[in-house]
Amino acid sequence: MSTITARRAAPPLRIGRLELEVPVVLAPMAGITNTAFRRLCREYGAGLYVSEMITSRALVERTPESMRLISHHESETPRSIQLYGVDPKTVGEAVTMLVAEDRADHIDLNFGCPVPKVTRKGGGAALPWKLELFREIVERAAAAAGSIPLTVKMRKGIDEDHLTYLEAGRAAEGAGVASIALHARTAAQFYSGTADWDAIGTLKETITSVPVLGNGDIWSAADALRMVEQSGCDGVVVGRGCLGRPWLFGDLAAAFRGEELTAQPSLGEVARAFKRHAELLVEFYEGDEERACRDIRKHVAWYFKGYAVGGELRASLASNSGLDEIDELLGRMDWDQPYPGVEAEGPRGRAGSPRVPALPERWLDSRELPAAHRATLTEGEGDTSGG
Repeated sequence: MSTITARRAAPPLRIGRLELEVPVVLAPMAGITNTAFRRLCREYGAGLYVSEMITSRALVERTPESMRLISHHESETPRSIQLYGVDPKTVGEAVTMLVAEDRADHIDLNFGCPVPKVTRKGGGAALPWKLELFREIVERAAAAAGSIPLTVKMRKGIDEDHLTYLEAGRAAEGAGVASIALHARTAAQFYSGTADWDAIGTLKETITSVPVLGNGDIWSAADALRMVEQSGCDGVVVGRGCLGRPWLFGDLAAAFRGEELTAQPSLGEVARAFKRHAELLVEFYEGDEERACRDIRKHVAWYFKGYAVGGELRASLASNSGLDEIDELLGRMDWDQPYPGVEAEGPRGRAGSPRVPALPERWLDSRELPAAHRATLTEGEGDTSGG
């Protein structure tokens, strides 16, 4: 079981004009970090809770899905939105829209997504290889953001032979971003292997005027403290570690305040959180219970990891037909069952395996963007959101 050693409280984290009580950020995750999940996590802890990745072109075109994804509940403060884009003009227009319509208090740019449908168009983790294009996107976005803090999240690079994070970090700092977050893996690693926390330290040594945040392999509050200790980073970005464990944000808040606390929920507490999550999804989907209960199915394995819940019951929850059935199934569990310890902790979510990143043709031939490719940048945006 993870343990936390008491330490002196961490100072608040300043990201532009925002001041975070604890230096913790929820990482954007496609299909996960919608309003429902963000609200649930907020109920347990403190920090900055970022939206799913939203495509700039879709936002500029005001597609119904993108407009729904940028919505925030009135309880969400500050409101944080992550944008993805490959065309400086479109990204700038998307940021301008968010600012002009007062839809965000913080905007993050995604340069870390390793998913093939993103990288094969030159986006996500592939884009910083074209350094001038990266610089132009960030400069335009920062200018459009004005006083709204603009940040970037990126990976080490495409693979170990094509690292980009130090040059991109310097370019982003020069463009006026408010912070830089590094997922310490390459696109080729996907989510496999071990995050290179030493790379976070190297970036921290390189970037001197804005906070550097670390991301990768934070499965517990103890991991977060170790990352800060090892790398010297100013805060942490937590992704897969909170899947099925929204109470992790309570642990993180306590740890950075110098308190000794580790949540050890009984099965009943987990069941209540699962039900709460489902109910918030119904609200997020504007009363569409069927859609909400389809969405919650993917969370079953994460919530009940390590607990003695039979396979048949898990399968039924993962194919539930609605809130009434969820209630009935949860009622079959032994709510007094205690926290199982290490069996409920550790890695979760799909790690995958190393792979050759999908890239545009001859992408690695040069750091410069060919004129022919620049002319088709808007085509690389796509018109869908959510990663």
